[in-house]
Amino acid sequence: YPSGNLAVLVAREEQQLVCIVQEDEPSSAAVRAVFKSNGRSSCYYPSGAVWINMTILGGQYLDRAGSRVRRWTWAHSSRSPGPRVPLSPIFISLNRHVGVRILGQDKIIVSFLAMGQQAKFNVGTRVEASDVGRLPPPARLGEAELLLLAFRVRILLLFHRLRGCLDFPSSEQRDRIQPPAHLLTQTWKILQLCTASDVSEELRSSVRAIVNA
Repeated sequence: YPSGNLAVLVAREEQQLVCIVQEDEPSSAAVRAVFKSNGRSSCYYPSGAVWINMTILGGQYLDRAGSRVRRWTWAHSSRSPGPRVPLSPIFISLNRHVGVRILGQDKIIVSFLAMGQQAKFNVGTRVEASDVGRLPPPARLGEAELLLLAFRVRILLLFHRLRGCLDFPSSEQRDRIQPPAHLLTQTWKILQLCTASDVSEELRSSVRAIVNA
């Protein structure tokens, strides 16, 4: 950066390359993006929340609250679960100097612009669909993580109801208001996680009680 702080770092981590974009800070700089040559990459909001997450199958774009705005599958990912969703080009600005343009799995451009000079890094990679079978299994969520997810959704639902009370003083009108679709989706996903995870029936009941209260 013009300040002299490190902006972009490319390093080797065991058998893969990693490109890291840091915030313009002198010490303990926040990580704004990580791109790995194995096809796993993420971009982050200034708050640290995930903005974009990509795997060898495709990716998703999240808003600041963690709700999915859009998702896509890479053109060659024939083994991706669910319907194929083509990628529409994405451009985001991590800050006033660094931007990310996503045009394809092998064409992800990190551009750096400062003091009239520009540098571009193609951090995309092509990982064959046959490599899907060698992906490590997803980490199982523990009891604490499941409860935190359930309480988060419950708090968001309470905030939604509170806004309804302010906007519609009449209880009859409030009763007709349905929760936002993304909260219903998150509730369904949490309940599915409880079913798929190796957790006790007591925990499943607790999670159901929290999100359905």
